[in-house]
Amino acid sequence: MSLQVPAGNDISQTKNRSRNVAPSSGLCTRCLDSCAGNCEVFKASLRGREVIYPGPFGELTAGADKEYPVDYSHLNILGYALGAEAIDEANPDKAIFPDVDTAAVYGHTHPVRMRMPIFTGALGSTDVAQRHWDGLAAGAAICGISLVVGENVCGIDPELQRDANGRVTRSPEMERRLALYRDWKDEYGDIIVQMNVEDERLGVAEYVVGKLGVETIELKWGQGAKCIGGEIKVHDLDRALELRRRGYIVTPNPEDPTNQAAFKSGAIREFERHSRLGFIDEEGFLRAVERLRRKIGVKRVSLKTGAYGPRELAMALKWSSKARVDLLTIDGSGGGTGMSPWRMMQEWGIPTFYLQAMASRFAKRLASRGEWIPDLAMAGGFSTEDHIFKVLALGAPYFRAVCMGRALMIPGFVGDNVEAILRPGGKKSTQWKDLPATVGAFGKTPDQIFATYETLAERFGRERMKQLPLGAVAMFTYVDKLRTGLTQLMAGARRFRLDTVRREDIVCLTEESARVSGIPYIMESGMEAAERILDS
Repeated sequence: MSLQVPAGNDISQTKNRSRNVAPSSGLCTRCLDSCAGNCEVFKASLRGREVIYPGPFGELTAGADKEYPVDYSHLNILGYALGAEAIDEANPDKAIFPDVDTAAVYGHTHPVRMRMPIFTGALGSTDVAQRHWDGLAAGAAICGISLVVGENVCGIDPELQRDANGRVTRSPEMERRLALYRDWKDEYGDIIVQMNVEDERLGVAEYVVGKLGVETIELKWGQGAKCIGGEIKVHDLDRALELRRRGYIVTPNPEDPTNQAAFKSGAIREFERHSRLGFIDEEGFLRAVERLRRKIGVKRVSLKTGAYGPRELAMALKWSSKARVDLLTIDGSGGGTGMSPWRMMQEWGIPTFYLQAMASRFAKRLASRGEWIPDLAMAGGFSTEDHIFKVLALGAPYFRAVCMGRALMIPGFVGDNVEAILRPGGKKSTQWKDLPATVGAFGKTPDQIFATYETLAERFGRERMKQLPLGAVAMFTYVDKLRTGLTQLMAGARRFRLDTVRREDIVCLTEESARVSGIPYIMESGMEAAERILDS
């Protein structure tokens, strides 16, 4: 059984001509020499490397659609009729789901509290992140969750200023991103700035910590969507040349006269800016963490690693334990991206469910030997409240949060489009001509459309609400849904605080998922207790 069809997908704006497709190749079973297209091979014959990437770049996020043999849908959440954890008493007037505590904490010596056990994926140098940043940053702040500024933000800033050694002295774009989050932040959440090879060479950590007051730096080993560095598309020749001068890999080489001629004729329509691959070793990693803390003054250090195999996962856990890393985010295959090679996104790495099961086993092994375990978070295709519960239960007691990428970006898109229609004097733009029926059905003003608008107006006041991006209102509304759903699931499991969620609160629906995860099969879970009652 094929788990995916490789030659036609909306992501590449291709489709097979025939309804009958060979499952292994993805080609039509009857391939005509007269076909007018438009399978992926057909389009690649015309546009070549352009077809590698999701498009149109800067207007979308992408997520893999390969069906893995086991995923989180193979878990079900248990409910109980007995007991109530983390609440005064099992009293129906006191143990109510709105009172469930969803606050999460991560960090070693300088802990961070969040109102929900979620935080954003790394929103870096892609156009889609830059364009929608206002709502995403303000939204994360008012939700009380952490926000990750992704790699290369300084490096691609058109107004970047550098000293004689090539180190950043000012990045207006980075300043803008931090200011937007801080303008709406209260005591919950944190802003995390991610670093890759180019960021380290630019001196981004020294700049954002020393001049902009950032307290948390995230070192990056990789991500779930791809096994190469970050990348964007560039549609301007001069811009491509500038990024190459800044030290990035730019393909095809914009300095090559042949490529310049092809770009001017329209045969080449874009260039790709790529980050370099990072290479790790234990001594270098421990030294890098120590340098961030002692020399640069970082309060918290986090690590983001990708969908690598067991060796790299073990290194991430063991070395993070030794370095006392504050947060380790593990990103599984199947998650989202702003730009990644599509076939790579589909076919590389350990899927999220398998990777978390492996990480939980490794963490338990280290803990059994008395070794310190960093706070863990899981990323890789999550969007609903049951995902959050299942991740925390499967990874209990080591996993503290869920990293959500694409799901937390969608409210930003929705709110920005609404804002462009209803606040036309602002800087937002949209391809909407008017409010679509899916939005207009709820009203014609923000307070009618967004279910939580009045809640926020009470919190910030009417005048201040005029300054709040509607993308932020949309994110708050979405997160409110997640929180409500999570509290209902937790109350049903009689868990009234996050740290009381445990592995026994989920069961496997298939024997294969039980074998992978170590969670009991549904027909075996709890049977001993049931038999004791029956035999009493």
